[in-house]
Parts: sequence; C-alpha cells; structure tokens
Amino acid sequence: MKKLIALILVALLSVTLIACAGADSGGNDTDTAADTTTEAADDDAGADDTTDTGNDDTAGAGGTINLWSFTDEVPNMVDRFKELNPDFPYNVEVTIISTTDGAYQPALDGALVGGGSDAPDIFAAEAAFVLRYTQGDMSEFALPYADLGIDVDALIAEAQIASYTVDIGTRDGQVVGLGFQATGGAVIYRRSIAQDVWGTDDPDEVAGHIGGGSASWDQFMNAAREMDAAGYSMVSGAGDLWQVARNTGSPWINADNELYIAAERLAFMDVHRELYEGGLMNDTTAWSDAWFADMAGVGAREVFAFLGPAWLINYVMAGNSGGDAPGEGTFGDWGVAVPPQGFFWGGTWLIANAQGNEEVRSGVAQLIEWITLNSTEEGLQYKWANGTLFGEGGTKDVVASATVMDKADGTVEFLGGQDMFDIFIPAGEYASGTVLTQYDESINDWFMDASTEYATGSMTREEAIEFFKQQVASNLAVTVNFD
Repeated sequence: MKKLIALILVALLSVTLIACAGADSGGNDTDTAADTTTEAADDDAGADDTTDTGNDDTAGAGGTINLWSFTDEVPNMVDRFKELNPDFPYNVEVTIISTTDGAYQPALDGALVGGGSDAPDIFAAEAAFVLRYTQGDMSEFALPYADLGIDVDALIAEAQIASYTVDIGTRDGQVVGLGFQATGGAVIYRRSIAQDVWGTDDPDEVAGHIGGGSASWDQFMNAAREMDAAGYSMVSGAGDLWQVARNTGSPWINADNELYIAAERLAFMDVHRELYEGGLMNDTTAWSDAWFADMAGVGAREVFAFLGPAWLINYVMAGNSGGDAPGEGTFGDWGVAVPPQGFFWGGTWLIANAQGNEEVRSGVAQLIEWITLNSTEEGLQYKWANGTLFGEGGTKDVVASATVMDKADGTVEFLGGQDMFDIFIPAGEYASGTVLTQYDESINDWFMDASTEYATGSMTREEAIEFFKQQVASNLAVTVNFD
C-alpha cells in the first residue's frame, strides 16, 4: 500500500522516484548536491520505496520503521547498519522522492500531517530547508532525541560535533535533528598555480595570501588581481563566493519578522561586480558544463580556486578533474586552505517524527545514534571517514564528529596527499548555523539574481536592492521596508 501511495504522490507531482537528488540548475544554493551519495551508490545498493525484509528470522519482529529520504544515501547507511547488526528486529520501509522540482517537501508534509501507519518514523531534511522542520512551520513533528532515550548532550560532547550542525537541529534547547556529514568549507586551490604566482603551494602560506581567517575579502581580492596579472582567474564564478557570503552577517528575517540585509551580504555585491568587471573570474554558474570544465583546467582561463566542503571535492571535483590519478588532468594538483570567512554548504539532518509509531522508537533511536552520534570505531562515521563503510578503498569523507576525524586518516590523493581533516575539522568550528531562516532557499536565490543584475550593469546597486526587496515582499509574509 505504501508503495502505491508513494507512486501516486510522485505521479501527481510529475516527477519520478530516483536514487540521487538532482542539482538546482540555478547554481545559487544547490544544497541538494551537497547531500551526495557515498560509496553505497557504487555498490548498486540503491533503495526504493519497498519493504526491506531484513537479514534473518528476527527481522520484523519489532515492527516496521518508515524512512523517508530524498536520495538513497541514508537508506544505504541503514542497510549497512542492518548488515552489521543482523539481530536488529525491525523492517525498514523506505520512500525516496527527489527534491527535483520541489517534489520532496510537499509529499513529506502530506505524509506527516496525514499520519497513520504510513507516516514517516524517520525523515531526512537537507540544509536548504531543514530549519522548516527543526525550528519552523513543521517543527511540531520533530521529536527531541532525548525523548528517544538518547543521551544526546553527552554523546555530542564525546563526539565533538560542530556547533553549527547542533544549532540548526535545536529547538527550544532540545536537539531534534543532527547531521552525519560535516560541510564546513575551505578554499580548494590549484597547487601548480599557487607555485607559479607565489612560489609556494603550502596551505598555510596560501591562506596568508588569500586572507584566510581574516573575515574580510580585501586580501582575497588582492590575490585575485595577482592571479589575473599572471593570466589566471581567481574563481570560476561568483556563486562560489556566495556560498561563503550567504553564511555571514545576520539572519535574513529578524525577530520582528522584517527583512534585514546584513552589511556583509551587501559587500558581496561589490565583490561580485569587481569580479565581473575586472574579468577576475570565468563567470560560470554552478553545475554548468563551464563550471565542470574549470575543474579540469580546460575552461576559458585556468581557475585558481573553488570554495566548498569535502563533498565538493569527493563527489564533484574528482569526477570532473579530467583524470583518475595524479598527473592526469588536474587530479592531485589541488590543496585545501582556510577561507577568509567560515561557512558551510549543504548537509543532511535526521529527524524522528514526534507523531510516528511509538512502538518502533527504540529502533529509530538505534539508527539515529549509530549514524549521527556514535564516535567509536563501530559507528558509521569512523568507517566513513576512513573509507571503509562499504569495504576497503571507499571514499574518505569529512564527518560530523571531530573526535572521529582526529583518529582517522584524512590523506587524499586528489589533494596531493594532504590530510584534509587538518583543514576541515576547524572549518566546522568556523561555520555558523545561527544566520539561517526557514526562508533562505528562496531568499538566497533572489538576492543572487539581484546581485547579478548589479554586477553586469543591468541595474544600479540601489535598483538591484529594491528589486530584491520586491521579490521578498511579493512572495513571503514578512515586512519589507523600502527606501
């Protein structure tokens, strides 16, 4: 029955059930791509909306846990948990609906509100819309982890979970959602270009040239001019920098439900214009062929840097580098350094349904704790950080637990043998989850559109800001003060 319901929902929304979320073609806030599949996708272990019968005769004795997700990433993790724990006495029935064309949220909302035996017991929410479920309009369905019997505060401290992911998953002082992947960002730079321009590819020295940790774009833009003089573009497109700028300043909506444009975001508009007018970038958009070409070093001009988390390296750049081993394309010619400002991009949070089946909550707790909080060598995160979740030789990833990364090997061939955890552990500490609102997915797109109008000279700065305000006023129930 549940399979039929899921298929009907998707048909009504004119989408298909797929195993991996698509990317936002606009490239402004493509958090769907941040929730990339791990090695599970390569193992042909993709889940669909069918009942999982378990591994032995005890499977199902405890009841059925309904899991909703927008990719097969979490379902594959659950499958792996069951393989490692054959006595787990629950069926797990999976429903996957892609975020493409906004299909996932309406279907999830309907299932949560509808309740009953088909309602989700666990559901996944990505960074683009997670606040709606942890703190916003749909947060009534988020069950505190403590109510599942999880000693959440002690486990967070033991695992050293980055505060930004905890902040995003906290409502009224109670943790209701956590991620398993750390998505704090870094500057991902071409070593050979750094050597050519500055005579060094050392991450600390590169950070000095680009203003790493300075909370200012001044040094970064000076570096961009140096790159231009040497015949290189600093970045592929302005959207790469927007991933940083959108995480800074104050929330778009203040406590009085008014639109607030932080000075840091206004400053981005000026940086955007200088990049465009000065020819300091290749003016690509994320997820475009031109963006991917720049990763391989075959774009309009060779690009010095991208800005993003480890998933951008592992699941996007590596596959678009033009090679599979050092010396092929740009593979192995990359390094990571501290960015001018801390930021994060993407991530998936797991939430238990407060109105779900109480009889399966023990199983829900086991799954959530193993995925998000277990920092031992038996937990998902240790195996994932070391690339052994689905067997030896898998992709090493940056996980939520700094404790895990402290004892894992983060050396990566793609980064010239650099231990990426040295940069990405503090990157998680630099990121902030306090500037988000439940409306960010839309507001960020509108602001980037306005910034582009200004950067390209189609509007004055004032006109672009007014254009942005009008978009907000026309689409959201918030107060907008026009000049």
